[in-house]
Amino acid sequence: MCLFALYFVLALASVAQSPQPRAAAAESHEGMAISAQPWLDSSQYKQPFPKHSPFAAGVVAVHVSFRNDSAEALKVGLSRIRLNIRVDESTQQLVPLSAEQVADAAMRPKAKDPTAHRRLPIPLPSSGVKKPNDKNWIEVQTQAQNAAVPTSVIAPHSTVQGLLYFDLQGQVDLFGSARLYLPDITIMGKNQSLTYFEIDLSRPAT
Repeated sequence: MCLFALYFVLALASVAQSPQPRAAAAESHEGMAISAQPWLDSSQYKQPFPKHSPFAAGVVAVHVSFRNDSAEALKVGLSRIRLNIRVDESTQQLVPLSAEQVADAAMRPKAKDPTAHRRLPIPLPSSGVKKPNDKNWIEVQTQAQNAAVPTSVIAPHSTVQGLLYFDLQGQVDLFGSARLYLPDITIMGKNQSLTYFEIDLSRPAT
């Protein structure tokens, strides 16, 4: 009986110490609702990346959902999305990584140097070092592409969701001041844009 009670207490302690996934933050206006949830726990990457997690290499995924409640198709400029973070006393904008860049990072993880000056340079395009017979690289690239936002067009009364990837070099604490900036959402067939979205990722939706 005592052994069972001890096991029960240890199990509860283990659950209490396990990090809980951060809830999604959201913003909506003009018929578009966007939610965003940063994946800050390694367990969230196990299903899309069962072997080589980009999180281990410092890349953080943000799961985004675009819900179009209007009667018109909307187009999201995915390449213009930025992750705004506070680094020291300045704000830096990070661009989303391509699937190729995610694979590059996952295959060449670099250990974080805690004594280095905190700096997050915007990632350059993929170096193109993939080898035709590099099965691991191809596997991660395919997995990153499959889990990414599949299209920039959101049909009327529909939802599109997927992952965006950002290279934070493992400094997940920067999400304490992070905002996801989406400046380019247009009504297809019209010369008309929606007001920009700026989602505070430091706070979940209420």
